[in-house]
Amino acid sequence: MYILPMSVSIRPLPREERYALAPLFAAYAAEMRGTLAGREVAPPEAQAALLAAHPAAEVLAAERDGAPLGFAVLFDLPEIVFARRCGQLDDLFVAPAARGQGIARALIAEACALGRDRGWSHLRWIVPEADAPAIALYERIAARADWLSYVIRLDPGASL
Repeated sequence: MYILPMSVSIRPLPREERYALAPLFAAYAAEMRGTLAGREVAPPEAQAALLAAHPAAEVLAAERDGAPLGFAVLFDLPEIVFARRCGQLDDLFVAPAARGQGIARALIAEACALGRDRGWSHLRWIVPEADAPAIALYERIAARADWLSYVIRLDPGASL
């Protein structure tokens, strides 16, 4: 477990506890709504149920006194060319009132620690080009990948 100043802790969140993040999922969805093209955002209970049931999703939670402040959703993936594994950071969110305290940085650091323990070759993620605050953080702590990102919208009303 990664401990931050001011009694904030980062820990893996077991499946049965992921429902406690529903208010954060709602805030995250509201914040991302301007970036994502889907027609209708799922209710936070459905978002939590998806993460509670998904067999490969891992969730790190940032908490203060048991109250959730942020989360990171991770996937452990095969990296086939070098026969290694890598991490995919799929979602990262910190409640607006808790920003500026190093929580996003700590969630990423905990994901990196988990990856080192597992022998990951790297941790990767994508970020919408319009998310300037997130990009500012990522530019400080990571190297920009020399990869392009593409998407085929199988259901244009449901996602990116």
